[in-house]
Amino acid sequence: MPTSYIEKILRARVYDVAKETPLELAKNLSARIQNQVFLKREDLQPVFSFKIRGAYNKIVSLSEEEGKRGVITASAGNHAQGVALSAAKRGIKSVIVMPKTTPDIKVKSVRQLGGKAVLVGDSYDEAYEYAMALSKETGMVYVHPYDDPEVIAGQGTIGMEILRQHPEKIDAIFIPVGGGGLLAGVAAYVKYVRPGIKIIGVEPEDAASMYVALRDNRRKTLKHVGLFADGVAVRQAGKETFRVAKEVVDEIVLVNSDEICAAIKDIFDDTRGIAEPAGALAVAGLKKYVEREQLQDGEFVAIESGANINFDRLRSVAERAELGEQREALFAVTIPEVPGSFMAFCKAIGKMGITEFNYRYANDVMANVFVGIELRAPTDKQMVMDRLVAKKYPVIDLSDNEMAKLHVRHMVGGHAQGIENERLFRFEFPERPGALMDFLIKMGKQWNTSLFHYRNNGAAFGRVLIGIQVLDGETVKFDEFLKEMGYTYVEETKNMAYKLFVSSQ
Repeated sequence: MPTSYIEKILRARVYDVAKETPLELAKNLSARIQNQVFLKREDLQPVFSFKIRGAYNKIVSLSEEEGKRGVITASAGNHAQGVALSAAKRGIKSVIVMPKTTPDIKVKSVRQLGGKAVLVGDSYDEAYEYAMALSKETGMVYVHPYDDPEVIAGQGTIGMEILRQHPEKIDAIFIPVGGGGLLAGVAAYVKYVRPGIKIIGVEPEDAASMYVALRDNRRKTLKHVGLFADGVAVRQAGKETFRVAKEVVDEIVLVNSDEICAAIKDIFDDTRGIAEPAGALAVAGLKKYVEREQLQDGEFVAIESGANINFDRLRSVAERAELGEQREALFAVTIPEVPGSFMAFCKAIGKMGITEFNYRYANDVMANVFVGIELRAPTDKQMVMDRLVAKKYPVIDLSDNEMAKLHVRHMVGGHAQGIENERLFRFEFPERPGALMDFLIKMGKQWNTSLFHYRNNGAAFGRVLIGIQVLDGETVKFDEFLKEMGYTYVEETKNMAYKLFVSSQ
């Protein structure tokens, strides 16, 4: 037991810049997974991350002579902001070396806080090597993001706050892991004061440096790390953090990107705050652990470690959240290429909500449809597949197909051969359960559909892009039919994007 950290944590000076963050019950998530889940809201720190604690505790401990030399660090962003703010508080200069992949929001924040941001390399390790070389060259003091006793002690104050805020039973505390500073600090304190609490670290499957180190009982350097959760994209666990973790960590849980996205949504639903991917790791791991162990009525804490996320990343997070929560399934289904087949297919699905529907004419025999189905229960996906198979529809489950989720869903379309008299329209209809079916029923079987694209994105209006073959002699009749349908629509047949990328002409 690393008892040497207890005094360090008790003496840590973090509250000159950091604040004691609340421990909040996540009511919606707790009710859904039938366990009490408490979020430690480190996203509410002045730099929107727990990193301010360790950075300040290290910098405030420097001597006058060290302070005059200034400080330097390498960081993917959150530690960088902590160092910049802490250095400014003490009145010393700071240089922050950041990977080029760092979100702009973090780079701008460092500069606004008075730090000099230098962008080098594509990973933390490349930035680290450059920063260490610059430290030796200039004499600036290197402030390590995690592998330093003073930094570890600063992060450990979170564990001290959790136990003070929740003196009742806690079954486990879930902690996001990059290099391991937060894990080591919190675990050292909690295991000393209340050894019965399980300490469970959480890492992305593609950045599992601490998991590998504990599994193999030695630190290893990963060849590659995923950058989705950039705040924990570390190729090797820290030397000191690994030493501590070996003694006080019970387990490391690994999660994938879809599970992280689902956790971001869970946090938003309960707090209306938006966690960064690394910040939602603990919630993702908690959910996976509870499901794996089939637990009920437990008391769990998840450290929400940060909220520094670029706004433009929210699009991909939203796309993947439903899949990560298993609330959406993706299928490839083959249906006959005849008028009315879309409507028949939707009837075969039943009352399940359709989240996505993509199709482009390929031949005059069969049509391949990319479809998303809303799932309300774990058994829904198999039920839908069984129903489609019973109706003789060939079906393939694409829910776990990475290429389909990342690319193919956006690529269904293109130039079709042999399509004549095609006209293209954009339709809008009020988005409600069954709205797409209502639309298809009104379309009827009079004309052949050669292109169909629909995605339910949570807006008030459903939007459909549809290609319809209209013979020259049916133009007047078809235009009257459009008016009778009563939907808002725009004809896009002459749109240049259609002509360049979709039209068969």
